Amino acid sequence: MENQNAYEKSVTLKNVLKFAVPTIAMSVFMSFYTMVDGLFVSNLIGTDALSAINLTAPVIQLVTAVSTMLATGGSAVIMKKMGERKMEEAREDFTFLILVNVVVGFAIGLGYLLMDTLFAGMGLSPEVAGYCGEYLSRYLLFTVPILLMNNFTLYMIASEKATLSLACSVAGGVLNIILDYVLIAWMGLGIGGAAVATGMGYSVTAVVGLFVFSRKGGLLYFRRPVARLRVLFRAASNGCSEMATSLVTGIITLMFNWTMLTYVGEDGVAAVTIIMYVLMFASSLYTGYSYGVAPMLSFYYGERNGEKLKRLVSLSLRVIGVISVLTVAASFVFTGPLVSVFAREDNPVYGLAVTGNRICTIALFFIGFNIFASGMFTALSNGVVSAVLAFSRSFVFMLITMLALPAFLGVNGIWLATPAAELMALVLSAAMFFKYRKRYQY
Repeated sequence: MENQNAYEKSVTLKNVLKFAVPTIAMSVFMSFYTMVDGLFVSNLIGTDALSAINLTAPVIQLVTAVSTMLATGGSAVIMKKMGERKMEEAREDFTFLILVNVVVGFAIGLGYLLMDTLFAGMGLSPEVAGYCGEYLSRYLLFTVPILLMNNFTLYMIASEKATLSLACSVAGGVLNIILDYVLIAWMGLGIGGAAVATGMGYSVTAVVGLFVFSRKGGLLYFRRPVARLRVLFRAASNGCSEMATSLVTGIITLMFNWTMLTYVGEDGVAAVTIIMYVLMFASSLYTGYSYGVAPMLSFYYGERNGEKLKRLVSLSLRVIGVISVLTVAASFVFTGPLVSVFAREDNPVYGLAVTGNRICTIALFFIGFNIFASGMFTALSNGVVSAVLAFSRSFVFMLITMLALPAFLGVNGIWLATPAAELMALVLSAAMFFKYRKRYQY
């Protein structure tokens, strides 16, 4: 009833932010979580090690893609059954899908056996190749907790434990920061210590989730599992678009790395890593906002309240516009200090990253609107349009700009690829926005 009353309130900035601020906080914190490793690695080990983290990103993205597919798809299947009042069946399926995550995690973790050959054909220096193998082999030891973390995060929110989910994220991030310093600076474990710190941080949600869902009394808890393969198929099919997005991100990261290795070398990869951290942090603001207002969009659409829907969309576009201007201004003004956190001014990476960040910052004018457009159509139950927008933005347009611009503009073309792709995506988003405006009455 509390949620019902919240939805029935007027659409004002204050009421909208009550929905959005918690998800923004969680999204921003998770992005900060990722940046911590880069901060400690670049300062305590060096920019070659920072390059290695980015070079291993496509493999790590595979783990993320699988966990995202099972988490988002499984959550949709389980909560649909809950809505149908099939409580016991939903709990059996929930337990079954968690066990599937464990089995898949162990299978992916066996990839550490391939460390000696995985980076052999990339033309890396022995030092960077060694960093890659050391980091990834340690990281893959935590594939089971990582998969459980992504799943338990969504299931906690679904079972009305959003505050606990946020607390686990914060606790995991703090533990990661502490362990990064202890394992790298005190114990001298190098980049392998950074991977262990990340894995231990992710494990917080996994461990808490095991305890929480082992206790009866909540909406979801473990029961004797029943292996219904159709449930696994539905979970995989429901989450395949999210999996595809994660895989595409890994492919584009791989393309960036290859292009930078071709034009600049390993210093360029380190510079790309720094810029990705900046873009990721800014993007988390929009992602968190979109997640926060999505239930409101769905609710108003479901009750056919065109007035509130139109008000919410209009207000959201203005909020995103303000955030876009502020993030662009902050990125331009603080480019030097931001980059200096990861690389000293006498390091070649510094100059590359400063130039690249100032060019890539242009993308922040467009990213927020593109993220919101895709999220809006998902909330309006138009998954096809949402998938087209997301796939075009993250793969098609990036592929075009990454192949074309560097050929004509060299390194500057690499930096311009992201703003150009986001601008192309904005045109498509605007076209879809106006095309479906009358249907959804926003």
